[in-house]
Amino acid sequence: MRILMITGIFPPDIGGPATYVPHMASALTQRGHAVTVVTLSEGLDAANDTYPFRVVRLARHQRRPWRWLKTMALLVRLGRQADVLYVNGLAMETALANLILRKPTVLKVVGDLAWEQATNRGWVNDTFEDFQQQRHGWKVELVRALRTWWTRRAHQIIVPSRYLARWVAAWGVPEEKVRVVYNAVDLPDSLSPSSVPLASPVKVVTIGRLVPWKRVDMIIEAVGRCAGAGLVIIGDGPEREHLVTLTQQLQLSDRVYFAGQQSPADTLALLNACDLFVLNSTYEGLPHVVLEAVALGLPIIATDVGGVPEVVENGWNGQLIAATDAHALHETLARLLAQPAERQRLAAGARQTAERFRFARMVEETAAALTEATVRSTFQGVHTGALGNGITFGKTEPRP
Repeated sequence: MRILMITGIFPPDIGGPATYVPHMASALTQRGHAVTVVTLSEGLDAANDTYPFRVVRLARHQRRPWRWLKTMALLVRLGRQADVLYVNGLAMETALANLILRKPTVLKVVGDLAWEQATNRGWVNDTFEDFQQQRHGWKVELVRALRTWWTRRAHQIIVPSRYLARWVAAWGVPEEKVRVVYNAVDLPDSLSPSSVPLASPVKVVTIGRLVPWKRVDMIIEAVGRCAGAGLVIIGDGPEREHLVTLTQQLQLSDRVYFAGQQSPADTLALLNACDLFVLNSTYEGLPHVVLEAVALGLPIIATDVGGVPEVVENGWNGQLIAATDAHALHETLARLLAQPAERQRLAAGARQTAERFRFARMVEETAAALTEATVRSTFQGVHTGALGNGITFGKTEPRP
């Protein structure tokens, strides 16, 4: 197949798609497919690109209407030579360009961009699930309508969890078009732990964009109440200044290390230097950082939200806590810190869990979705009919 992969971020950018796209594009190329990646970029100098596939960069910092037009024109030009479009970002621009191209399209959905945009702009204070079920002002409803429009136009939708598959179907997307492909982690052959500037005997780590729904402030407070624990915070975002101030107010500056945004390799090295992973979100689709934690054999404390229970099994590889229980995080953290043998037992379960999330399996299932999209388009026309198994609203596969 000739695959045009479309993304808003790509190395040297840091973030989920910037990690996923080059790995997936390389793997698809190794399987004999011809891959071209289109991405927004800070600069257009691709002289240092050494990828086994073509990368076409479009300047990110332009006036938005002009950038949209240039992006759509580029997609139309390159898309004419493609058999399938694989969309990992720039979904609206791709959907508009595809009104001309009429190419089979696979869209990867890892969350609700309408909810994230409305939350970040202060338009709503809803949880993810409340947002899906309530009506809002015209600005929010317009963003939701656009999100639904471009999602429903795709021939296949890839989601990383059964939880998210249910909500995508609730947007009016036929269930047979939604395919669950779990994310995966491909660890390097050798990985040395990074140096962490904390003297605490037990190092707790959390990773994520520093936004309100990640509730990193509660993690800081819980760690502060546990003697002998230090906290490594990997990531950046609008909440950082507030979190640094909170750390200073609680007199925890010597026990909390703000590592900032890190490259994928440096993130894994920092994880490998820690003893316990914590995720305290009120919403997650299926967090890649949890997969990284289980791959490295870290016991996990995580809120029982979204697709998290599809990876974290309570008592097997970690401890699930209710997002609504204000005391659960501290109580669970204090208990595991006092029980090193229990942490070791959960770590063993985590390493076994990682076997279900191997990179080769993700590539195989993604390639199948791309092939199915081309077949669906060829034999049944745009946005009609159904092939394949679609989504399965069942339980998570049993652990090995």
